[in-house]
Amino acid sequence: MLQDNDIKKLLTAAIEAALHAGRSILDVYNSDDFQVNLKSDNTPLTLADRQSHETIKRMLGKTHIPLMSEEGRNLLYEERKNWDLFWLVDPLDGTKEFIKRNGEFTVNIALVENNYPTIGVIYSPIFETLYFGHFKNGSFKKTNIKPTSLITSIDELIATSERLPTIKNKAKFVITASRSHYTPETESYIKEISKDHPDLEVLEQGSSIKMCLVAEGFADLYPRIAQTFEWDTAAGQAINEGAGMRVINSKTGERLRYNKEELQNPWFICTK
Repeated sequence: MLQDNDIKKLLTAAIEAALHAGRSILDVYNSDDFQVNLKSDNTPLTLADRQSHETIKRMLGKTHIPLMSEEGRNLLYEERKNWDLFWLVDPLDGTKEFIKRNGEFTVNIALVENNYPTIGVIYSPIFETLYFGHFKNGSFKKTNIKPTSLITSIDELIATSERLPTIKNKAKFVITASRSHYTPETESYIKEISKDHPDLEVLEQGSSIKMCLVAEGFADLYPRIAQTFEWDTAAGQAINEGAGMRVINSKTGERLRYNKEELQNPWFICTK
């Protein structure tokens, strides 16, 4: 287990990488050329995905910790199965939202120790909002933080941020769901929940912002009854666990585990 001083250094490195990646994403977002291509699974890939990946890879390379990224080289399980510490990155989570220009996309960076995420950083460049934390030391939200911001001290950043959850009492039960991946299974699940919460509100959002809403206490539940991969959830899981929330397998109730041979996640629930 990492010591407190190491945690602070690595958390700072992840935040700085996320901010710089946000800057590279906005350069593309504000241009007229997204260079949209389709990957082998028919999901979109843009110039912003690639540039964000290269920025994070370059910056986190200084930590000499292995890195696995959605847009990186396809790492064989034999190569990574014995990693006890590695970075897990989604350089641009919410590429469909990026292409739609609705702002609901994020940079996700997690540090995984012994198959579970411990440090999480999620940055929304358009909304200039940063979520960060450690699964045991607490999680935080910082608003009005620009991609050009300099992190002079992690302690100072924490002192000027809100500790999560920020919302502890609400009138309504709120479920957040995917804007672009709203499946029939998700609809059925929400209908079942509505039997106990007839006045529930469903809030559709893109990317890992959904997990952040649970960490904030704004949403009570995020059910993901659709395909995701490890890089989609690791940062959000660390942040939620630091806020006292849970990200669990919907069938077994166990915490999501990482660096599996198959990188696809089981269906999961993010909740209090």
